[in-house]
This record gives sequence, structure tokens and C-alpha cells, in this order.
Amino acid sequence: MAEAFNFELVSPERLLLSAEVTEVVVPGSEGYMTVMARHAPLMTTIMPGVIRVKQVDGKEDSYVVFGGFADISQEVCTVLAESAVHVDDLNRDELRRRIHDAREALSGAATHEHRTAAEEFLHQLMTLEGSILPA
Repeated sequence: MAEAFNFELVSPERLLLSAEVTEVVVPGSEGYMTVMARHAPLMTTIMPGVIRVKQVDGKEDSYVVFGGFADISQEVCTVLAESAVHVDDLNRDELRRRIHDAREALSGAATHEHRTAAEEFLHQLMTLEGSILPA
């Protein structure tokens, strides 16, 4: 049996989850990564995506996040999300609005750096949309 560690998912509005878990999959800035007990210490930004959590009792849950930070140590993983919601509670219209806003930000980007960042963010949102919304 996998060793347990503490996981917390926090958004500005509330604490979404605080539980003993055996595994968390986080959409890190360099791609998805699996966090388990005794993980090497790490702090990373997170991209829009789905956090998958496996609790000690075997129950699995998923949360949609729209950026933020993950602070990982050997005993604790804390995600401070800019915005987060349980996947079942995701407002599809809100996701589509975010995609629309990202397209507008891309079209109004004044510098190469801003354009690159806007393109990356739009791509992440569209990938998220494709992974959780039916075709």
C-alpha cells in the first residue's frame, strides 16, 4: 500500500480539500507530474488543467484549476490555485468565457513576450476544454 501524505487545495474563495492522500497528479508548468509521499521538495507554477487526487481509502477525485502554485515537500503538497472547482461543478460557460478572453488578450498583445504568453495560456485552456468537455 502506498504511503499517505497531507494534501491541501486552496483557492482564494475557500479550502476545497484537505485530506490524507496517496497520490496527486498536478498540472505543473513543465507538464503533469505525480506527487507521492517523500517527494523531493519542489515549488512550481501550475497551468490550467485537472488535479487528480487519490485518497487513502482509494476514492479518486478531480478538480479543475486555472493556474497558481504548488508547494511540495516530503510530507505535504499544497496547491494555491488562482481559481479552482470540483470537476463536477465546472461551469462550462465560464470556461468558454475564459477562452474568449484569452483570444482577445492574444489579439491585443503588444509585444512578442506578451503574445507568446497569451498563446501559451490560450493553448492550455483549449487543451483543458478538450479533455473535460464532450465533443
